Amino acid sequence: MQIKLIAVGKTDDSSLKELISTYSKRLSHYCNFSFEIIPDLKKTKNMDESTQKGKEGELILKHVNPSDILVLLDEKGKSFTSEEFSEEIQKKLNTGMKQLIFVIGGPYGFSPEVYQRTNQKIALSKMTFSHQMVRLFFTEQLYRAFTILKNEPYHHR
Repeated sequence: MQIKLIAVGKTDDSSLKELISTYSKRLSHYCNFSFEIIPDLKKTKNMDESTQKGKEGELILKHVNPSDILVLLDEKGKSFTSEEFSEEIQKKLNTGMKQLIFVIGGPYGFSPEVYQRTNQKIALSKMTFSHQMVRLFFTEQLYRAFTILKNEPYHHR
């Protein structure tokens, strides 16, 4: 199964880029993982929140096929422990689907069209994190999930 993380907007911090890259490389030992960036929209100063979410939503949905499982990283989503998240990943792997896509939205969240298309919403925490940090936290948690599934020592129970 292909696992893809899509994020709106680039990561400016080189330290974060390096750490995300480290976990992305580690993930390649367990799955076919890719991290795709949807460029920031231009001229958003004159755009209202709804218009910006709509345009970002169109760009997100261009990366999604009808057969893909789409999971949004959303503050209103379901929370998991690391062990529960690994079980959730295993369930998705067992479905035989070709592609599992996780999405980190833009600054205002997701458009109604993206919410309508999604299969699931998950929250990393009840706390609010920058979109830059969420990329790192999620990539690390996905790596942790695979090490839990393989019963490897990275995650100490």
